Amino acid sequence: MIKYDVIILSGGKGLRVKKLTKKKPKKLIDKNGKPFLYYQLKYLKKYRIKNVILSVSYLSNKIIEYVNKEIDFLNIKIVKDGNKPLGTGGAIMKSLNYMKENFFVIYGDSYLNFDLNKMKSKTKFSSMAIFKNNNEYDLSNVEIKKSKFIYYNKTKIKSNNNYIDYGVSYLNKSIFKNEKRYQNFDLSKTLSKASKKNQLKGFIVKKRFYEIGSYNGIKQLKIFLLKWIS
Repeated sequence: MIKYDVIILSGGKGLRVKKLTKKKPKKLIDKNGKPFLYYQLKYLKKYRIKNVILSVSYLSNKIIEYVNKEIDFLNIKIVKDGNKPLGTGGAIMKSLNYMKENFFVIYGDSYLNFDLNKMKSKTKFSSMAIFKNNNEYDLSNVEIKKSKFIYYNKTKIKSNNNYIDYGVSYLNKSIFKNEKRYQNFDLSKTLSKASKKNQLKGFIVKKRFYEIGSYNGIKQLKIFLLKWIS
């Protein structure tokens, strides 16, 4: 059985950009003539990723149709949440048996701008990419010393947080050993628990991230793609 290198979490409804996601999922928002998903997958191909799981829920049939018609440069497996949304953590649990022992998790609305292979080579167990954000692009939610987490919580922000989770982690399966299958839960809670046990290290990224979770983010990504991607 094929073991997969990456899972992209693509089940969200895109409520912050709902004018654009009433009839299509956020992954298929058009950016310079191509859907956002295309750029994410091309980014993975650049770093020799071959096998990818797309975890889907909202308007999943449209994502499946696009992948079947347009994507032939990666091996993609689609995994649906099912009758009820599973959240980012529950979606990973549903796909966990398909994944390699260590695998990348990428948020479906994040466009990354760094070397995945470098992150992989520097990770001994599990790591999460972080960027010194200083509340510029979104609220910073990480306090770190060197690569050790002092604090990470996506819902309880502290004033001295100056880093932010970047939208990608490289994780060992074992950090999910106490999580239940088919339950709705958020990945950030699992990562927060792992950071407190020193099971998760921070991988500091120097270049900013891009995202399509907000109208401003979409605008900035469009400018970036026009400038840097042919």
